[in-house]
Amino acid sequence: MRYMERRPVQIWLPDVHSEAFTAEAHRQAAAVARAAQTSDDLDFVEAVSDTRDE
Repeated sequence: MRYMERRPVQIWLPDVHSEAFTAEAHRQAAAVARAAQTSDDLDFVEAVSDTRDE
């Protein structure tokens, strides 16, 4: 009998302790850091963002 009509769900997540995950996280962080220094993309995103909640 299911408790309160619920069923189990299994979610697979990346292993944050693996060397591959760490290397990819560093690569992406470096790319974001470079982009913030060399691009006007963030200015564009902020200019077109909806700020009605502020």
